[in-house]
Amino acid sequence: MERTLILLKPDCVQRRLAGTIIGRFEEKGLNIIAMKLIQVTPDLAKQHYAEHVEKPFYPGLEAFITGSPVVAMVLEGLDVIRVVREMLGATSGLIAASGTIRGDFSSSRQMNLVHASDGAEAAAREIELYFSDDEIHPYEPTLTPWMKAADE
Repeated sequence: MERTLILLKPDCVQRRLAGTIIGRFEEKGLNIIAMKLIQVTPDLAKQHYAEHVEKPFYPGLEAFITGSPVVAMVLEGLDVIRVVREMLGATSGLIAASGTIRGDFSSSRQMNLVHASDGAEAAAREIELYFSDDEIHPYEPTLTPWMKAADE
């Protein structure tokens, strides 16, 4: 099973969309194996967005991500990184397709509700930033046989 980090960003929390978006992930059959409400600190933001720290837009990005709590989650599932990114849609809610999370709920590039890891290496690094090993609780839902074939 593959894992990915999800952050329900400050705009998602402030707009009271966390439950709706968590529901979309659960309805898809993805397994939440860790979740917590946290306040991102400037130090954590710099670690998470290390590749952007020197860019001119970074101060605004840091102010945004530290401006309100976020819901951090680890999702697990088959091909979960690709599946989640397709569920989210294009980065900008202005161009994201209807039916995607951003297409349905966002009308901004920066305030696009959800962060999701963009690859396996990023997922491993990001999960380690937000969760200790003892905060991650993998389990097998009893409905798994009804969600995927035994050989998947």
